[in-house]
Formats: sequence, structure tokens, C-alpha cells
Amino acid sequence: MQTPSAAWLSARNTVLALSLLAASGCSQRSPAGACGPVAHQLSDPAEPANRAVFAFNRSVDDYLLTPVARGYTALPKFAQQGMHNFAANFGEPKVFANDLLQGNGQRAMTSLSRFIFNTTLGVAGLIDVSGKMGLARHESDFGQTFGVWNIADGPIVELPLLGTHNLRDATGRVLGLALDPLGDNSDTVQTLGTVAMAGGVVDGRAQALPLTDKLRTQPDYYQALRDYTAQQRANRVAEGKLGAPGKRPDQCQGGNTGE
Repeated sequence: MQTPSAAWLSARNTVLALSLLAASGCSQRSPAGACGPVAHQLSDPAEPANRAVFAFNRSVDDYLLTPVARGYTALPKFAQQGMHNFAANFGEPKVFANDLLQGNGQRAMTSLSRFIFNTTLGVAGLIDVSGKMGLARHESDFGQTFGVWNIADGPIVELPLLGTHNLRDATGRVLGLALDPLGDNSDTVQTLGTVAMAGGVVDGRAQALPLTDKLRTQPDYYQALRDYTAQQRANRVAEGKLGAPGKRPDQCQGGNTGE
């Protein structure tokens, strides 16, 4: 018979697998306020094999994750927002760690302050009180950090359940899933982590529905999703190098800033 701690660990591992499914939903958002795409290189030498794995990933997404995400969108907006805030707040320690690894002290302090205020004043992160205080949330991950360190993108890889990434970002995603800054010695933390991970998977997939619905109308969904993901990751790395959320080196000069 499993102990409570072992049961939560088993549940957490199950949710971890679902979180990998969400990667195929392309949940990245483009940074705001830029005038054009960041130049990047895309190499897909294993495209036939990648397409075969993509077909499997798409089937799992079509029959499992997408229906759940569409049902989630029927919930009251306040419930969706609360889950979004809770999941985002639980991920702030990893954002903080990557801010430090990227050498951006200002963004690191923003992440740390957000986590402290939202966890205490925001009822464990359900309410984004930091946002109301002017501390806007930003995203940092290990793939972005590796890019800031000028590690090359590498070829496109489509892994079962993990979805479409370049080799650098795939490595960063796996590392991010494996590391837990909050530790796993507390049953309470494990429970909250499992809820945050499960909620974040569904919430992220639900937010990506308009995008993936649009990309599915393209003649080649694999290519459309691959190219979009590559562009957004290039944008994210450029943002990290510049050190300011929503700002990229390719911003227009002069009066036309696109903002």
C-alpha cells in the first residue's frame, strides 16, 4: 500500500507526462511591442522522422488534451484567471533562477518580489496582486538562458509527448521539468505542485487554442507549428539578451515603434 507521500509522487509523475503533451500545443506567446521578426536559422534534417512522431503527438493532443482544454474554457472567467495566476506563481522560482543565470538582477528582483507578494497577499498566488502593484510578470526558462549564453539552436527534434523544439530548447525544457526549486520534502508542497502543474497544462493549452486552430488551417500543420515555434523562441532569446520583457533588438527606430 502506498504511503501518502508516494501517492502524491505518483500523481505528480502522471501530471508531468501531461505537461509534456502541452508542449505540442505551442503555448509560447510573442513578446509585445516589436516591429518585426527576429532573424533565426531553422534546421530540420530529420524531418521525415519528426513528422512521424508529430502524427503521434497530434493524435494524443486531439483526443486528450484539446477536449479537456475546450471544456476548461467553459468555466467562469474568474476560475480560469485564478488557476492561471496560481500556476504562474508556482513557476516564479524557476523564472527567478533563470533571471539570475542570465545575469539580469532587475528581472530577478521582480520575479522574487512577485512570488513573495502573490504567495502571501494573493492567497497562494490565486490573485495577482503584484500585477496591480506594477510588477509585471515575465517568462524565463532554461532554453532561453542557454540562448542568452549563445548556445546554438541545434536541429529541430520532435519527441514523443514533448513536441516541437530545437535541440537547445528541448534540453532546457527537460531540465526545467526535472528541477524543483521548492524541493519535494513536504507533502503540502508536492500537493500544490501537482495542482499547479496540472492546472498550468490545461490553462496553457486553452490559451493556445486560438493559435493552434489557426495554424491547423494551413496546408501543412507540422511546418506551420514548427516555424511559428522557432520564431517565438528566437524572439524569447532576443528578449532575454536585451534584458527587458517585451523588448527586442529588432524594434523599429525613430518615431514608429509599433507600440
